Amino acid sequence: MNSKNNFKKGSVELLVLCLLQEADCYGYQLTQLISQRSGGLIEVPEGSLYPSLYRLIDKGFISDEKRLVGKRMTRVYYHLESAGKEYYDQLLKDYLEVHQGIQNVLFYHEDHDSTEK
Repeated sequence: MNSKNNFKKGSVELLVLCLLQEADCYGYQLTQLISQRSGGLIEVPEGSLYPSLYRLIDKGFISDEKRLVGKRMTRVYYHLESAGKEYYDQLLKDYLEVHQGIQNVLFYHEDHDSTEK
């Protein structure tokens, strides 16, 4: 469903920043962790992940570092910067408020009394 995918795209930065609080990660590792921890409900394709990573780098919220893995292969690891931690805290607060608002609308029950028309 298209709307489901659009909603997920808006959450990629939040999820990436959350995971980077625990440890530096490379791109594929981030996609796998998101999939595993969501029970397979959230799959982040590379086409959504890397633009988000680049935006976070441009804003100074994360940094990237090439590391040699084995004799020839290099991986780009992403690291959460202190400004990124602050940004994550704000994103999480905003997300939780929106989530609560959505819950309020979806499960709204108005008490009807006999004086209504």
